[in-house]
Order: sequence, then structure tokens, then C-alpha cells
Amino acid sequence: MRERIEMRRPVPDPVSPGEESVWAYPRPPRLEPVGQRLAVILGGAVIAQTTRGYRVLETSHPPTYYVPPGDVAAGALSAPRRGGICEWKGRAVLYDVAAGGRVAPGAAWAYPDPTPDFAPIAGYVAFYAGPMDACWVGEARAEPQPGNFYGGWITPGIVGPFKGGPGSMGW
Repeated sequence: MRERIEMRRPVPDPVSPGEESVWAYPRPPRLEPVGQRLAVILGGAVIAQTTRGYRVLETSHPPTYYVPPGDVAAGALSAPRRGGICEWKGRAVLYDVAAGGRVAPGAAWAYPDPTPDFAPIAGYVAFYAGPMDACWVGEARAEPQPGNFYGGWITPGIVGPFKGGPGSMGW
């Protein structure tokens, strides 16, 4: 007989004025435009920079940022290969990212033909913050979401706890 394990939602961290709790983000996720400058650096080179990005907000996750393909440096992305499937956005493709003599395998992804709710980000590219030299939202340097699966960027003003760390898979 298997023992039933009860998964409990964690207690959200306190939120101060001007902060956002990932526990107030919706499920299914929401897409919203980002007017702040987004920048991604690898191998000392700026490989993506835009003020025309989007972010996806989903319960328990820090925002995932998407950059228009025209604002990604030429040659920074490999040919796409088949990626996973998101229940909300559809089938993804993965890219290796290369610049300044460095290669980060599978460190970027996109949805070439997303579901209708996410049509504005068709072909837009998201980057895992961990393998990059730096990722920026405005003047704030982003930290990677815990774990090795999710691609959210944690910046000041975003409070958790965040899905991705040990013990959080059942959230």
C-alpha cells in the first residue's frame, strides 16, 4: 500500500509596497508587455536587448521574459531544435546560445506557433538567466529561478517563495 503524500501550498512571503508576490500571479498565466529595457549578456557581448519585450506571469513563478527575435544579435542562436510542450503556450523550440567564445546549450527557447492567448510572443525568445553572464530588467540584474527547469528571472520587488527549488514540484 502506498502512503499518500500531502502537497501543501507554501506560505507566501510578506509583500511590501511596490513589490509583487508570485502567489498573486494568475493560473492560467497572463502575458503582458514590458516597457523596461531587457538585456541579456553572454561571453561579454550583449546578445539581446529590447524595450519591446513581454513577460509571462504564472502562480509561484518569477516572470519569464521574452525578447523579439529582431532584437537578438545575429548568430547568437543556433538552429532551433524540438523542445517541450507547455500546457498554456504550446510546443517550444530550444536554442543553444553562443557569443564571446562561450556556448550555453539549450539556454534559450521560443514558441513559433503558440496558443491564441500567447500569439503576441510567436517567435519571441526567452533566456535562462543561469547560463548567461547577466540578464537585466531595467537597472536590476536578474537572478535565475531556482532549479534547472524553469526560466523565470528574479529581480528586486518580486517575492516568493519560488517554484523550482527542492520540495516545490508539487506546488
